Amino acid sequence: QVQLAESGGGLVQAGGSLRLSCAASGRTESIYAMGWIRQAPGKEREFVATLTWDAWSDSSAYYGDPVEGRFTISSDNAKKTVYLQMSSLKPEDTAVYYCAVATHFVLVTTPTGYDAWGQGTQVTVSS
Repeated sequence: QVQLAESGGGLVQAGGSLRLSCAASGRTESIYAMGWIRQAPGKEREFVATLTWDAWSDSSAYYGDPVEGRFTISSDNAKKTVYLQMSSLKPEDTAVYYCAVATHFVLVTTPTGYDAWGQGTQVTVSS
């Protein structure tokens, strides 16, 4: 199993930036995708961004439409920590951000394919 711990959430003004991190432990070698899902109050969970790794450890990044061009996902070389650099933040980005991993070859641009979840970190963007 993989255990996840998010950090970096907080309160920022619109137009500002914030950097989230997710530290993975356990069987990190089993991770196919590792990324971020968010949920705003009263709304469905929404895919934000994720990284996938192929058999040769080459990575690919995917982004949800609302954050394309504003957020950047990255990881360290050991695939134990994933970061989400959020820029040009908008009030509609306000949500609990969950780190999540998939250990199977699944569709990763939706929340349903992920196997393990962190506890979430709150991001609040004021207007």
